Amino acid sequence: MPKKKIDIIEDVKKRYVRMALETGNLSSIARKAGISRETLRQWMKSYEDEVRELMEEEGTTTLSENPSKDELMET
Repeated sequence: MPKKKIDIIEDVKKRYVRMALETGNLSSIARKAGISRETLRQWMKSYEDEVRELMEEEGTTTLSENPSKDELMET
């Protein structure tokens, strides 16, 4: 059974939340998504816990808001 339209939209939002968590660069990700940083922040409030949980299961790490050179080299 095909995914419903709303499920697809939520998947896209979660993908952008994940990108924001992985890079720590909300401005760049919001620009890529064609949305405001505030909209991305709202999506993060809605989906951050779920996305972080999935990332932990996969062993994916997140960068801090201002990653150091060492942290960038680890990714």
